[in-house]
Amino acid sequence: MSLGPWQIVIIVVVLLVFFGPKRIPGMGKSLGEAIRDFKKGLKEDEIDVTDSVKHEQIEQEKQAEAASQAKTEKEKDKA
Repeated sequence: MSLGPWQIVIIVVVLLVFFGPKRIPGMGKSLGEAIRDFKKGLKEDEIDVTDSVKHEQIEQEKQAEAASQAKTEKEKDKA
């Protein structure tokens, strides 16, 4: 179902009546900024999640390395 030219004209006239010609450009600008910020937020979340996962993996590797070193030192002390 697509909008025909008369339907678009009616929608524009209704918007002008409700909001007035001065407020419509501001609303469009606000809507555009909101969409832009939303997309930016999605990209930042993806990067943050990836970075935090990598950070957790590095921390786990460090802990495993420290545990293996402590184990080898205990074995050396026993011998």
